[in-house]
Amino acid sequence: QVQIVESGGAVVQPGGSLRLSCTISGIQFHMYGMNWYRQTPGKQREWVAFISSGFSINYENSLKGRFIISRDNARNTVYLQMNNLEPEDTGVYYCNFPANPTWGQGTQVTVSF
Repeated sequence: QVQIVESGGAVVQPGGSLRLSCTISGIQFHMYGMNWYRQTPGKQREWVAFISSGFSINYENSLKGRFIISRDNARNTVYLQMNNLEPEDTGVYYCNFPANPTWGQGTQVTVSF
């Protein structure tokens, strides 16, 4: 059974940084590309970043340069390093792999003074 657990969300001031983690069990993690998504207030869930099984990386254009995705296959974990955070980054962050219909609970990021 696939289980997705996101963590690392917090309240942070503008300009601050956070590192989110997502651990997935029940799959051969190293074989899958991994995505980060977010759902900001009043908007639909949107794609943030992708890292392939071969470590190729893509970012949503507006986030390139502030967010860094990485993975540790030994820990079945994908990370999202978020720097220079802005209030508009506030939302719930999720990870998932392609074609998986099951989502984790997400982790809340709040950027505010």
